[in-house]
Amino acid sequence: MGTNIQKFKDELKRLIAQGELLGLSMAVDLSVNEEDLNLKLGLDEETAKKLGLDEEFANRFKKLKPPYFSKNYEPWYSLSMQIIKQVIPDRLEDFKRQYRDEKRKETDSLTYGVSDYMIGIQVTRGGRVIVNRSAAFPKFEQQLNILKSAETSMKSSLYNMTEILRADLFDDELDAARELNKKGFVRGAGAITGVVLEKHLDHICTRHELKTRKKHSTINDYNQMLKDNEIIDTPTWRFIQHLGDLRNLCDHNKDRDPKKEEIDDLITGVSKIIKTVF
Repeated sequence: MGTNIQKFKDELKRLIAQGELLGLSMAVDLSVNEEDLNLKLGLDEETAKKLGLDEEFANRFKKLKPPYFSKNYEPWYSLSMQIIKQVIPDRLEDFKRQYRDEKRKETDSLTYGVSDYMIGIQVTRGGRVIVNRSAAFPKFEQQLNILKSAETSMKSSLYNMTEILRADLFDDELDAARELNKKGFVRGAGAITGVVLEKHLDHICTRHELKTRKKHSTINDYNQMLKDNEIIDTPTWRFIQHLGDLRNLCDHNKDRDPKKEEIDDLITGVSKIIKTVF
């Protein structure tokens, strides 16, 4: 039961460590001095030692010079966003706003984001620089601090581990479905997998305070609500529709029986959905 929890913790630690390296890379690019760098990133003695901060500054970060940040930031951002959505969802919009402020009317030091840094935007007015790429450093620093606060939340007794435990339970059920499918109990395997998918979509709708008037909602009902409320995109909606069709082959008397390969696809697809749709 603790497997997914430990994997989750390890992934969070890895992302925080990579975030430190990204911050160092940005600092090197922007020529932030060593003293200010340590202050801004809040590096403790142990972390500083691991990152090699006891060496000469000029030689320390050679591998972190551009294009290290541009190559590694987007994957870090996407994975960090998923963890923040899971652990501290109330900070997700703040995290995303540091990347790009969708509501801004002009670009200044307050609205300049990491996405602007990535493409090298600089704003001038009357020949004078109003804002340049250095404005992105505190924005990335804020993103990293939000990610670190997720780790703090997980360590706190106030953090509810229900979400991760739920994923463990679903994994166990999917493992059972795989065994049934291997042994030829195709309909039973598909039915169990369909229940996992339905439970997960029901939970996501509840989490986003989406309600249906139906007494007994189906996978398609939940799927449509999530799409209509922009929780999932159209490709994901179509994918879940396909999974629902495979599940229906198992639950209802049709002209043909489901195939083992189809149930393999169903199990793999549901496993993907419960790990990527929150």
